[in-house]
Parts: sequence; structure tokens; C-alpha cells
Amino acid sequence: MPIVKFYRGDPKNAPKTTMGAHLGANAIITCDGKLLLEKRRDSDVWGLIGGGVKDHETEVQAMAREVYEELDLRIPQERFRKLAVYGEPGRIAAYCDGSVWRMVIVVFALELEKETELRISAESRELRSFTKEELRDIEVVITHSDIVEDWFVNKA
Repeated sequence: MPIVKFYRGDPKNAPKTTMGAHLGANAIITCDGKLLLEKRRDSDVWGLIGGGVKDHETEVQAMAREVYEELDLRIPQERFRKLAVYGEPGRIAAYCDGSVWRMVIVVFALELEKETELRISAESRELRSFTKEELRDIEVVITHSDIVEDWFVNKA
């Protein structure tokens, strides 16, 4: 059973928020033109690496921390390139404990020079890199799917 359900631009079905906006940092991590995604344990769908920004962190500090926690990679903050902020109303995460958050996501790009040994964290079921074509066959979390699509469109 999923711990969280995500919504984007679905006011008819999305629950009303119960919490303030939640600031997150996620990364478009690529190597040889493929996009790295994690199969999330909390929702059993594929998503970008990342997570919440803590009160004492900048967005890029959070991104570097999340990459270390989720992949066991220590990446200098300077290697992350800020791409965009996705913060429109309607980007919602509803948790089984009843908390419902509006999500504001700062997206960073990180290119890995070579295939790297990655560690799967307790938050993930699987890590895998996908081509644009392979993404058609998987479910990407709705709050990340437009980010992924934008990246493939804009990188061309």
C-alpha cells in the first residue's frame, strides 16, 4: 500500500492541503544521455533523486545531501546546475498520516562522466537509467513527469 499519493493539476481529485508549502530539491542525473531514476518505496513509482530542503540548508546543499543519502555519491555543490523551479499550485503530495503538502521543487542537473557504482538507499526499491524511449514503458511520479518531459524537450 502506498505511503504517499501525488497529484498535479487535478483540483477535482486532489485533497486540500493541510500543511504549508514543502520545498524540495530534485536532480536530473544523466550519464551517456540516459536519465537516472529511482523506484520509490513510498509510492512504488519511478521518480527523480531528491527530497526535502531542511531549514538550515540552501537548495543546492540539500541536493548534494540527497545524492549522498540516496546514491552514496559525494558530489561537490558546484557540479549541480540549477535548471528551474516547479511551484505552481496543484503539485500535491498526500501522505497516509493525513498530511497534505503543496510541493515546490527546485530542479538541478548533474552529468556523471562515467557509469558509477550506486548504492540503493532504504527509500528506493531500484535504481535504473532510462532513455527517452524506455520512459514510455514506466510510470513516473506525476509530480516529476513534467520535469522529465521538459528536460528531454529542452536538451535536444
